[in-house]
Amino acid sequence: MSTQEAPQAQAPARVRGQRKTRIGVVTSNRMQKTIVVRVTTLARHALYHRVIKHANSFKAHDERNEARIGDVVKIMETRPLSKDKRWRLIEIVKKASTAPALPDVESEQAARREAADAEPGAPQA
Repeated sequence: MSTQEAPQAQAPARVRGQRKTRIGVVTSNRMQKTIVVRVTTLARHALYHRVIKHANSFKAHDERNEARIGDVVKIMETRPLSKDKRWRLIEIVKKASTAPALPDVESEQAARREAADAEPGAPQA
């Protein structure tokens, strides 16, 4: 008897093309499971050789609603999920700063005016 092995009936593995990925900043997360990501690119002008900043906004799917405004995120191209949504969130590269907001310029100016009113004869700003 021969020791031939039966040919395996495995389907060939489909090789998927490399999908586009972008890194950008979240500008809106007000929709359910959707974020708007602004991706900024730099390109050199062909004639004038100046560096031009160009920005695109993409709607991306955020399954867990974890991205917040100001986060730096990585998104990947995917099949169409809705009319405008063709990207999905891969990871949050950097969380937005949670530092307290800088003092308001108007409140600072009001405080100076009050201090100037309290001291008669002082020069007004």
